[in-house]
Amino acid sequence: MTAARQQRKSSLFSWLLGATLAGGIFTSFGAFAAAENHLAVNPATGLAISGFDPVAYFTEGKALFGRPELELNLKGAVWRFCNEGNRDAFEKHPEVYAPRFSGYDPIGIERGRSVPGHPLIWVVVGQRLYFFYSEQTRSAFLADPGRFIDSAERKWPDVVHGLGQ
Repeated sequence: MTAARQQRKSSLFSWLLGATLAGGIFTSFGAFAAAENHLAVNPATGLAISGFDPVAYFTEGKALFGRPELELNLKGAVWRFCNEGNRDAFEKHPEVYAPRFSGYDPIGIERGRSVPGHPLIWVVVGQRLYFFYSEQTRSAFLADPGRFIDSAERKWPDVVHGLGQ
């Protein structure tokens, strides 16, 4: 297979995987907080961030599935955790541990669009968790996170407004 064909195939696979996951994971929205009121929640399960433990990104440095017996219902979303300590930390400070921009890709937001991020493509910058649609958008973000964060912060209210329509 030629390098160009392999790259096209890889891009197509990434797009299809993202579209499939986005359709199943991010199709319904529930309330979370004032600016975070469009958190992506799986409509079939009610799970926020596909059942991943939001605190584990900070404490373990990786994406870990939470356990069904360690759930927390918070403003229309079910959050799962790996342990009681993570659940307690999140309950006290959800604004710290929940993904910024409700889990939408900050590159998409910077461009004025709501593009759901994926919980396996992530980074913590400035003590905030960000999800990305693809490895490419994460790489672009990491090249200049301050610029993308500042721009996304300015555009987020308009993007949120568009989600409510």
